[in-house]
Amino acid sequence: MTTTGHDGASGDVDVATPAHGTTVATDPTEPHGEGGRGSQTTIAAIAAEAGVSVPTVSKVLNGRADVAASTRARVEEVIERHGYRRRRSSSGTGSGLIELVFHELDSPWALQIIKGVETVAGPARVGVVLSELGGEHRPPQEWLDDVLARRPRGVIFVLSELDAAQQAQLKSRSIPFVVVDTAGEQPAGVPVVGSQNWAGGLAATRHLLQLGHRRIGVVSGPRDVLCSRARVDGYRSALDEAGLSYDAGLVRWGNFFVDGGYEHGHELLSRPDRPTAIFAGADFQALGVIRAARELGLRVPEDVSVVGYDDLPVTEWVQPGLTTVRQPLADMAATAARMLLEIAGGARPANLRIDLATELVVRSSTAAPSA
Repeated sequence: MTTTGHDGASGDVDVATPAHGTTVATDPTEPHGEGGRGSQTTIAAIAAEAGVSVPTVSKVLNGRADVAASTRARVEEVIERHGYRRRRSSSGTGSGLIELVFHELDSPWALQIIKGVETVAGPARVGVVLSELGGEHRPPQEWLDDVLARRPRGVIFVLSELDAAQQAQLKSRSIPFVVVDTAGEQPAGVPVVGSQNWAGGLAATRHLLQLGHRRIGVVSGPRDVLCSRARVDGYRSALDEAGLSYDAGLVRWGNFFVDGGYEHGHELLSRPDRPTAIFAGADFQALGVIRAARELGLRVPEDVSVVGYDDLPVTEWVQPGLTTVRQPLADMAATAARMLLEIAGGARPANLRIDLATELVVRSSTAAPSA
């Protein structure tokens, strides 16, 4: 067992040697070199205010694991309050890596995001490290500790987010981060790239209304995910335009995968007053709805119309071809990667929120309701 002193520094580690070959100034008189607020703040001043030694502050700045959690939190709070940012080495900003973090990785949707990031990272000679959070939207501290030790160029979070304390830890190491399709409301000061989800839900529902449908069901994603709610809000707005009432009994919340679409599609289409059309919050959900319809002896689109969301490559190959809302996943990811590298290079983003346009793609899975 490693012993620690009163400030949480390891008692058996050479505190004069930074971890992982990273160069860090431990001169107690050195001010931070990137000119934020508190430009005269020194490592020694941070150490004194936090009640720790200068080497302990150096360890926290380098992401060393041999610092007690309570000590690390105390030092990071002082670092954040003074806006201290450690001086980068002359070789560049962090390592040549982008951390790309997904809440779930097992879908073609994720592949489009990866391809988009690679179109920017490849020419910039930056590697991409993938992480999956096992369906969770917030990473555990153990994962964050590993990232802090690797000191990447930056982090892109996809449908995932950090709490305030985790954000402070990344900021204290000058590791920028960008969120693609934030799971919740946009955190203050955090760059976010998304798509016009409300407009996508509006366009999908308008299309079905224009075909003559009046009972339109929805199979959406998780209720606590922002894009799911935005798409349903667009659906509701289209109903309002048409003078139709919103019926919560026609709306199902679940996951974005085939099994969720199948389960909720089966429920909706088994009703005696079943909907004549279903708007699914993801293409995979739509495929599950189509499977449920076929098992119930319903034809698509003759008996029920189905609209998806994403426009994944598979939508062109299924029968019938899936009408869907195209969201530019690869472009969203590329935009996030460019923004991240610009921030890592010292630039300030012109906009903290970028929403790319969505587009309705009409194929063969929608038609006028049968008489």
